[in-house]
Amino acid sequence: MYAITRFKELYQELSSLNPDDLGLLYADDVVFIDPITTHRGLTAVTQYFSALTEHAESCQFDIDNVIACEKNAQQITHVVTWTMTLIINKRRPTITLDGITQLRICNDRITYHRDYYDLGEMVYEHIPILGWFVKKVKKRLAT
Repeated sequence: MYAITRFKELYQELSSLNPDDLGLLYADDVVFIDPITTHRGLTAVTQYFSALTEHAESCQFDIDNVIACEKNAQQITHVVTWTMTLIINKRRPTITLDGITQLRICNDRITYHRDYYDLGEMVYEHIPILGWFVKKVKKRLAT
């Protein structure tokens, strides 16, 4: 499927993305959900990506697996597993985290995109004091 190939190419080096290219991948009425927020429509998704890529020095996704799905109630057509490597700037530590994306593809465009990842690992653990506390709680729960 061509949409999956475009998805992989686009996310390989997300920080060099031209936001106008999102129209080649996402449908006009796309719903994009991640642990931070929900965006409806290509314009909203394009604005979101513009803001994200503006603040990142580098953002790369290593796509581990793309799994085509059988018919299901949510009409998810593919599940993608990935590892993201994010560099905000050289003074901050590199953030690496694993995640999963659910996709619904219709007419070779993504109409639904939902990301699942550990927001604490991505954000909270890198905030002074709060990061220490989040790591402490995780460690305590693991024992």
